[in-house]
Amino acid sequence: MNDRSHTGEEDLRCRVQELEHRVAELTEALDASNRELQTFSYSVSHDLRAPLTIIDGFARALMEDCVEQLDAQGQDYLKRIRIASQRMGNLINGLLNLSRIAREPLCSGTANLSEMVRTIEMELRYLHPERSVLFTIEDGVTAQGDRRLLRTVMDNLLRNAWKFTVARDPAHISFGVCVQEGKTAYFVKDDGAGFDMAFADRLFIPFQRMHQGSEFEGVGIGLATAHRIIQRHGGRIWAEAAPDAGATFYFTLTG
Repeated sequence: MNDRSHTGEEDLRCRVQELEHRVAELTEALDASNRELQTFSYSVSHDLRAPLTIIDGFARALMEDCVEQLDAQGQDYLKRIRIASQRMGNLINGLLNLSRIAREPLCSGTANLSEMVRTIEMELRYLHPERSVLFTIEDGVTAQGDRRLLRTVMDNLLRNAWKFTVARDPAHISFGVCVQEGKTAYFVKDDGAGFDMAFADRLFIPFQRMHQGSEFEGVGIGLATAHRIIQRHGGRIWAEAAPDAGATFYFTLTG
């Protein structure tokens, strides 16, 4: 009996040591991946942004100083160069934001989401005074999490709703809280362009877009950023929509 007990203890110690060794290997691999990600971010920020700035700068100089020497086609080519370089700059910014969100530590606290939504609403109205948009904002909605990152989530979801309701006059956007599958879920709802749920699996993939770029501006990074933040909070984010019938985005903050 004692021999069996001794053998069992030895087996347990071996398993614990094996597990500790495996955890150490995984930790080392994760640290290496983070270092690679930081190196990549630095390279993107400096090595790619610099030539783009030069391209855009010379294109702008040509348009300002030599526009009279160019025909309509030449001017159009320059405009296309500037648009393309600026779009690439936005893509780089999106990649850097995703990288930053993945490695920054969370600073948890109480976030007043209702106040965030009202602030973002004012910002959008200031930037687009020509739009007629009716907001419905539930009072006193709070959540536990990193306030700065949750502000980014709300900003992305509301700007998404604002963008895709551009054809509505007036448009309707609402924010509130509900219960989904027994859990507290926060939502942003709009009556805009919507999308086909058959392609919903593409929503949160970076640079995947549900609509043509000629229809709606953007680079396809906002929802991917929101998804990354919600994942880091142990929650999930999903959407319900239909073409030309609006969309509702839900998220939870705990698993």
